[in-house]
Amino acid sequence: MPTNDEKTYVFIPGGWHGGWAFDPITERLRELKKKCYSLTLPGLELEPIEQNRIINLTTHIQFVADFLLKENISNVILCGHSYAGMVITGVADRIPERIYALVYIDAYVPKNGDSCWSLTSEVYRQSFITGAANDGFTVADRPGVDNRRRPHPLATFMQGLHLNGNYERIINRTFIYLSGWEGTPFTKQYESLKDSPDWHVETINCSHNVMKERPDRLTDILCKLDDEGENRSIRNP
Repeated sequence: MPTNDEKTYVFIPGGWHGGWAFDPITERLRELKKKCYSLTLPGLELEPIEQNRIINLTTHIQFVADFLLKENISNVILCGHSYAGMVITGVADRIPERIYALVYIDAYVPKNGDSCWSLTSEVYRQSFITGAANDGFTVADRPGVDNRRRPHPLATFMQGLHLNGNYERIINRTFIYLSGWEGTPFTKQYESLKDSPDWHVETINCSHNVMKERPDRLTDILCKLDDEGENRSIRNP
């Protein structure tokens, strides 16, 4: 495993989105000579992959973990937006030695046994039910949005997260609360973390799509995570 201190940003998009959602951020980071990747999770590809497969939360976690291992990436600043908070927690639980920091961008912060379904609001639960009515396997997106968005695999929203506690060894943890949209299911999460000594909490007054609306501010916050903080990213077991 590489032993240098260079950090690598890895971005995981939320529901219905692909890696393209982070283009405004990765472009800025690369201009600043930062190393970064933005992944598209299985089932969200722009060109659908025709194969019989059930895609669940485990699938998404394994996909990201396999990518980091295959590319031999360490010192990762692992960033998840919205639903992807489930994914980055699962990845950190599997390979904590690869993770320098976890960044939850208006994202769910789960504990063992939680699912996106259990953590979200009743409004979003109803939208999952309505969106899955077509085929029972995917949650359709609302009409009139970005045509790159794809139906989201239903099982990823429903499956509980099975954690062994390794994720708690990551000591650099940031929650970014986006306060400028009505109906956010993340206010309760923000309230529970804002005074915690174990978390760095930032607030941006914008909609849920901070990548599009405030890429400058988000990039500034992310860069500070590289420039500051502990040199060691995990607690000793």
